Amino acid sequence: MAHEKRYAPPTAARYAASARAGTKTFWHQRITSVAGVPLTIAFIAIVIALLGRNHAATVQILGSPLIAVVMILFIATIAYHMWIGMQEIIIDYVHGPAAKYLALFGNMFFCAVTGLASIYAILKLSFGV
Repeated sequence: MAHEKRYAPPTAARYAASARAGTKTFWHQRITSVAGVPLTIAFIAIVIALLGRNHAATVQILGSPLIAVVMILFIATIAYHMWIGMQEIIIDYVHGPAAKYLALFGNMFFCAVTGLASIYAILKLSFGV
């Protein structure tokens, strides 16, 4: 029996995007996860340090510049990591162009609003406004 070459028609995925398009998000996801490890440890240490303190002490600690910078970096890194992760899940598992578009828009909106609101709260505590 001779080896037959089978014809495989081109799939829709073949022409969907550049073959390198996923590499950027892959590396961003990995970099934010590595950066998130020490920032999460610092965040947990800050939260443990705040346990049992009254409101004035909590505002004073969260208002210090070093703590504010660490908290803002934590929030920005985790929000971006969350956005990329959910985007990949939506692209892979949500079918239908309208549902996919709405889910991607909702993901972007949710991550942006929660990240910006959290950063605003830290900045407001830091500047005492």
